[in-house]
Amino acid sequence: MARATAAVAAPTAGPLSRLLGAAARQRELSLVLILIAMVGLVALQAPQVLSSDNLTDVSVLAAVIAVAAIGEAMVVITRNVDLSVEATMGLVAFAVAGVLSNGLLPVPLAMLFGVGLGLVLGMVNGVIVAVFRVPSIVATLGTLSIYRGIDFLIAGGKQVTATQLPAGYTAMARATVVGIPVFVLVAVAIAIVFAAILRMTNFGRSVYAVGSNPEGAAILGIRAGLVTFVVFSICGLLGGIAGVMWGILFGTINATSATGVTLQVVAAVVVGGVNIFGGSGTVIGAALGALFLTFIGNALILVRLSQFWLQALYGLVILIAVALDAVLVRQFQRSVSGRRGP
Repeated sequence: MARATAAVAAPTAGPLSRLLGAAARQRELSLVLILIAMVGLVALQAPQVLSSDNLTDVSVLAAVIAVAAIGEAMVVITRNVDLSVEATMGLVAFAVAGVLSNGLLPVPLAMLFGVGLGLVLGMVNGVIVAVFRVPSIVATLGTLSIYRGIDFLIAGGKQVTATQLPAGYTAMARATVVGIPVFVLVAVAIAIVFAAILRMTNFGRSVYAVGSNPEGAAILGIRAGLVTFVVFSICGLLGGIAGVMWGILFGTINATSATGVTLQVVAAVVVGGVNIFGGSGTVIGAALGALFLTFIGNALILVRLSQFWLQALYGLVILIAVALDAVLVRQFQRSVSGRRGP
């Protein structure tokens, strides 16, 4: 699952980098092929998996998780992790629903407010990690509790129901353009934009450089702290978008909304091939990982298997990914050492 380590300074990739790059591209392709095979197998026992309603439901929910996973992937590439993503989504979803139910803002401005709130929450994470140098797992575990606590404080034990929201607001979750759900188009557009940023810009190369070799990146003048702050801010921004989408999709929102989503998001990132040790992976892979895991969850429901297996699968995916990445990274380091000689 390890990807090609991004070249920090070389303008052209060497043979090994090209080989690993080809493997990385095949990773996304293999995930698509496995998904198609699984759809076929599940369809044998539960033909309704191919119904238009079911495919729409799966793709819409996958789009929400994919948007959050894209932001998480950028954080993980820099050797960090954001555990507060579910609290960001939940707080944004409730804040937007509360604003709309009280008629404080029109729908477009309320949605923009939610995205901005997500950005602010991400910036807070970025400051704690980049400026105060608190390990990201500790920092975001803390902000997870803080953001969720704020959500409970605002909610005051109440919830916002779909009937309290403007007419047609929740209908956006099933809106389509030429037959494709709008949520899916949003997720695809975000994936393309950030894939292009990572692949074609100096900032994108800096993200990979910081995750691959922080010391080498510093020697080249890359400001690791600034890069880290920006990726956490982006993760918050995309968490805000995902939170708005979550509120539209489910309609009824309370202080516990999006609980457990972090596990799904991180699992999507690692199953999509992003190296948990940083330095490699793609946001396209993370988005495909979200689709893959969402379909598995849907398949378990259709074949009437316990949801225990879904939760167990998320954990198993993460453990396997970490183990494989550790093995592949060691092999890569031995290969590099062997080329350098004694």
